[in-house]
This record gives sequence, structure tokens and C-alpha cells, in this order.
Amino acid sequence: MMIQAVIFDMDGLLIDTEPEWQEMERTFTAGIGIAITPELQKETLGLRTIEMIRHWYQFKPWPDPDFERSEREIEEKMRHFYSNEAKLMKGVTGILEFFAASKIKMALASSSPMMLIDTFLEKFNLGKFFEVRHSAEFEEYGKPHPGVYITTAKKLGLYPSLCVAFEDSFNGLLAAKSAKMKAVVVPDADHFSDARFEIADLKIRSLEDFGEKEFRVLNGNQNLIISRSH
Repeated sequence: MMIQAVIFDMDGLLIDTEPEWQEMERTFTAGIGIAITPELQKETLGLRTIEMIRHWYQFKPWPDPDFERSEREIEEKMRHFYSNEAKLMKGVTGILEFFAASKIKMALASSSPMMLIDTFLEKFNLGKFFEVRHSAEFEEYGKPHPGVYITTAKKLGLYPSLCVAFEDSFNGLLAAKSAKMKAVVVPDADHFSDARFEIADLKIRSLEDFGEKEFRVLNGNQNLIISRSH
């Protein structure tokens, strides 16, 4: 079946915010007496803020937790970063224009709250590209649960199997594949060789590496994995 829609993750894929999210996470955990490493943080990549906070509480509980207040404080700080400092990832404009020219529907499905999705789209004037925008804050479970992708496909009026998802994290990739979508993963350099990403239909280093050839591969080959490593 031909792909009829593409669904993009946001953080770390379209907008360069993952380093700031990671730093925010380290600051938060240090404040409650938990020292974490980049290796430990791999477990929380792609999760909703509230689930990241609960993850660390299960890891090492602290007294009198207020998850919702911590969530609001972190996301408000990130909203300021989105508005004033964050930059687009390489290849974003090109790939959006490619799919627009191909008459392929586009949607955005993110673990970030709608407030941050709207901030991102407004800052970079990209709202015109997306027929649907959906946040996992409206789902019972966030990524790696497939709910955010299943709902986004439903809003597009399509079966998930007719969609391809673009992700940068393993939790996001797992969500997309669990939704029965094809998936392109664009890991950061530090995680590119992670063997878990081999469940993707395509692995590339940058959105700049995606074009007509890659789209034909996704449309015509059910299990072919191309890993661009240059």
C-alpha cells in the first residue's frame, strides 16, 4: 500500500531542543538529589515530561513529590527556550517542501504539550505544512505507547499502515512501529549505532539525507533497511 501521510515527531527531529531537555532533566534530578548520566538518560528520551519525572521518582523516591508542579515549571522554562533560543534541525524546510510538493499529508505527533507544539510552529511559521497536530498530553499513555500515533492517523482519516513516522528516539520509534506504521529514525550522533534502531525501516543521520529515492524504498519494500552513515 502506498504511503499517504507522514507524521513527524518534534523535539530532536524538527527542532534542536534535545540537549536543552537533557540539561533541564539533569538540573531537575540534581535538585532532588539524583545524579544521572547520559547513559541513564537514554531511558527517558522521547517520554512526556510527567513520565520522565515519575521515572526518576521510581528510580529514587524523594519526599513530598509534586509531579504536576514540577512538570509545569520545566515546560514553562522550555517554552522560553523554544521562543528565544531554539533552532531548526538541518533539512527541516527541505523535507517539508518535498512532501508538500508530493501532495502527501503531513502531521505532527509529539510527547511535548500542545503549548510547546504551538510555540514551535508559530516561531518558525511552519503551521501551514501540518494538517494535524497532536500531543501525547491528550493520551492516557505517552510514547513508547502507540496512542499518540494511532490518534494522529485517525485525525488524518487514515489507517496507521498508510503512514510513515519520522522519529529520533527509540521510545518514539517503538511507538510508531507498535502503531503498525513504517518508520524513519534520525538518531543523534551519540546514539546512531544503537542496535535497537534496526527495527526502523530506514535510518539516516539527517533529514537532509531523505529524498525521492528513500521515499520509493519505503513505498516499495516492506522490510528493507537502508542505513545512511556518511
